[in-house]
Amino acid sequence: MSAMPQEGDLALEAEIVWLEDPTDLDYVRQALDKVNTRKGKPRYERDGRIIGYSNLEPKAPRSQDSGLFARRTFYLLPHDRPNRPGDPDCPYNVGAPLEAVDPQTIAVGKVGQKTARSQGTTEIVAAGS
Repeated sequence: MSAMPQEGDLALEAEIVWLEDPTDLDYVRQALDKVNTRKGKPRYERDGRIIGYSNLEPKAPRSQDSGLFARRTFYLLPHDRPNRPGDPDCPYNVGAPLEAVDPQTIAVGKVGQKTARSQGTTEIVAAGS
């Protein structure tokens, strides 16, 4: 299960771990997943590949309803633009998926943001868009 992260969901993040260097990626998908550990590589059950994840502080509590921990996962699906550079048939030649954010805006405790770079445009993207 995953959801779009909100700032309050990230208060107990300790670090962001990148499994791949995100420098050349114009976007990654960001999700808040329910997992059974506070740290370490979470199980990845999507198509595509995991690019990174967050670890939580040792005191981070389990969810009262599920007994799991809410942690961010950063990933790409096979049809995403960073996987298909220059492909005219890529569905995201311009624009990006709802959960896509510029990896350069990702920080501990801060939700990643959409930018012109992540949207594949030269236009400025409004905050919160």
